[in-house]
Amino acid sequence: MLRFGTAGLRGPLRDGPDGMNVTTVSRATAGVVDWLRGRCLGGGRVVVGRDARHGSADFAAAVAEIFAAAGFPVTLLPGAVPTPVVAYAVRELGAVAGVQITASHNPPADNGYKLYLDGGSQLIAPADAEIERCIEAVGEPIPRVPVAESDDELVHRYLARVARLPELVGGPGPRADIRIALTPLHGVGGEVAVRALAAAGFSDVHVVAEQFAPDPDFPTVAFPNPEEPGATDLLLALAERVDADVAIALDPDADRCAVGVPGPDGWRMLRGDETGVLLGDCVLRTAPPDALVATTIVSSRLLSKLAQARGARYAETLTGFKWLARAGDGLVYAYEEAIGHCVDPAAVRDKDGISAAVLTADLVARLKAERRTLLDELDDLAVEFGLHAGDQVALRLADADAAAAVVERLRADPPGEIAGEPMKYADLLHARGRMRTDALVFEGAGARVVIRPSGTEPKLKCYLEVVEPVADRAGLPAARSAAAQRLSSLAEFCRAL
Repeated sequence: MLRFGTAGLRGPLRDGPDGMNVTTVSRATAGVVDWLRGRCLGGGRVVVGRDARHGSADFAAAVAEIFAAAGFPVTLLPGAVPTPVVAYAVRELGAVAGVQITASHNPPADNGYKLYLDGGSQLIAPADAEIERCIEAVGEPIPRVPVAESDDELVHRYLARVARLPELVGGPGPRADIRIALTPLHGVGGEVAVRALAAAGFSDVHVVAEQFAPDPDFPTVAFPNPEEPGATDLLLALAERVDADVAIALDPDADRCAVGVPGPDGWRMLRGDETGVLLGDCVLRTAPPDALVATTIVSSRLLSKLAQARGARYAETLTGFKWLARAGDGLVYAYEEAIGHCVDPAAVRDKDGISAAVLTADLVARLKAERRTLLDELDDLAVEFGLHAGDQVALRLADADAAAAVVERLRADPPGEIAGEPMKYADLLHARGRMRTDALVFEGAGARVVIRPSGTEPKLKCYLEVVEPVADRAGLPAARSAAAQRLSSLAEFCRAL
C-alpha cells in the first residue's frame, strides 16, 4: 500500500492499495478524520484544493465530501489552484487541516495527497505514522455528502497579500520597468502568477504559450520539473526573443520557482542556491533585528554567513519544508536548494513559487534602476563572502537497498580525504532530535560533500560545494575556474561510489 509519510501520499494512478485512486484517497481521508477527532479537532474547518492532473477533480470531491459527512465545515476551493493557495487558506482561516491533491513535479502518470495541519505547515512525525495507523483501521462504508465549491474570495485575498510583498519585503526605493518571460510548465500557476505580478506592478509579462494552459499530459517536456535539463528551453528561447530582463519557471503546482538570467554567454537558469541567497539578502535588508533565516543540510553554507553579516539568526534543518517551516520563532525566510523558497512565512508556511516570483521581479526592477543585475549581486556576494559554487550527483541504482548499501560502506570506512581535499566526517544517523537522518557529511577547508540515499527513489544523492576566496571582482574568473575544477574532482569521486 502507499505509505502515509512526508507530506501525505504520492504514487501512480492505478487500481489497488498501492496506487492513487478514489478508494485510496477515501481511506486516507477517513483516517485523517479519525486522527483529528482523536485530538479534539472534530468539527474544525478543513480546506480542500487540487491541481489539474488526471483524477484530481474526483479525488478532491471525495476528500471534501468525506470531511463534510464527518461533520467538518469544508472550504472546497474553486477549480484547479496552486498549492500555495491551499497553504495560505489553511493559515488564513485558522483551519484544522488542509488537503491539496497534487503530485507537484512528478511524471504525468502520478498523483498525490498533500496534508497540511493547523497553521498551514506540512505534517511531521509522529503524526504521519499515527494517521497511517488510523487509515489501516478504517472500515466500510465511508459516508459522503455533496459539497459545493467556494467562490474565489480566498484566491483574491492570497493575491492581495502577494501584491504587497514589494512593500513588505522589498522596501522603499526606485524600480525600473522590467519585462518578464514566464512558464507554468503546463501546471496550474500560470493565470494566478500573471495576476499576482500585475497586482504588484509588473504587467509586461510574456508567457510560453505552448505551456500556459494546464495540461495533465505535460506534452512539451520529458519531465515537468524546471530543474531537469531541457525543461526550460522554451522559456529561455522566449526570454531571448522578447529581450526579457528575467525568466521565471514554476513547477506544475506552483510551489517552486526557478529563475533564468541573461549573461555574457547567453541565458541560463540560476541554481536554487543562487536564487536562495539573492532572495535571502533581499528579505534581510528590511527584516527586524534578530530575524531568523533557514535552509537545509544539503544547501549552500552561504546563507549562514550572510545571516551573521546582516545581524540575523540562522537555522539549519533536514531537507523538506515540513522542517524549514518549523525552524524557529521569528522566521522571515527559508529556502531549499531544490528551488523552493518561502519569502512570506507569516502568510504561507511552505514554499511558494508565486510569491517568490513576485519578489524576484521586484529585486530585478530595483537592480535595473541602479543599472545592475542579479549576476552583479551574486558577484558582490562572492567578493564579500567568497565564491560558493555547488553541484549535485545523483546515482540511479538497482533499488533502495543498493543505495543504502553504499552509504553503509562509507559509514563503515569513511575516507579521510575526497579528491585530495582533507575532510572531517559526521554521521547524522547519530545526531539527536530532529537532525537525525541517514546522511553522511564530509567537510573540509572550503569544501563540503553530503551523501544520502533518496527517500523516494532508488538513488544515491550527493550534494557538493566548494568555496574560493575572492579579493575583488578582477579575481572572479580565476576563482570560478578553480571552483569548477574542484567540483569536477568531487563529482568524479561520487560517480565512482
